[in-house]
Amino acid sequence: MHAAVVVFPGSNCDRDMKVAFERAGAKVTMVWHKDTDLPKGVDVVGIPGGFSFGDYLRCGAIAANSPICQSVKAHADRGGYALGICNGFQVLTETGMLPGVLLRNSGLKYVCKALDLKVETSNSAFTSGYNAGTTITIPIAHHDGNYFADSDTLKALNEEERVAFRYVENPNGSQQDIAGVLSENRRVLGMMPHPERMAERTHGNTEGATLFASLVGQLADA
Repeated sequence: MHAAVVVFPGSNCDRDMKVAFERAGAKVTMVWHKDTDLPKGVDVVGIPGGFSFGDYLRCGAIAANSPICQSVKAHADRGGYALGICNGFQVLTETGMLPGVLLRNSGLKYVCKALDLKVETSNSAFTSGYNAGTTITIPIAHHDGNYFADSDTLKALNEEERVAFRYVENPNGSQQDIAGVLSENRRVLGMMPHPERMAERTHGNTEGATLFASLVGQLADA
């Protein structure tokens, strides 16, 4: 299974994502944001979090205009897989690959801590390794993680079982405690928490590694 991880100026979780994919068994190619094409044969594109473009105003919108993002969108439109974490989730909403938008945290403060998430569905390549209803602990680190969508979109997300994760204790004002959502074809996942930061025992637990193992395992078997 071949993964590509996009590198933006200032990203600090791109290497963490690369290591998490590799530990799950994937071949990984790093892709610069000014590149225009993804490597041939890529199965999944990882869009990392961690202060791309300095994490200033709407950094996800800035990153979404990088040349490589057009190829990422074309990849997703063809049915390819994509995983966006934190700033990466912002990029997926700004490009229209996922619905909704990420606003400034309701408390207007940066929040960095490990917290509990409820796994809402195991019906995706990303979450098949978890049991729905399970609580896992994954860290967050953001000040623009307040998920917002209109009422029709929220209704569709719930009816189509496309909310992947919810916060047990909402840290940022996200509507309906939403921490991660899936695309209509369930092949694009965006989430604010950082599973790549809970992917080794030295991180405190390996509950984030389950997401990468689930995805790599399903694509390797496909």
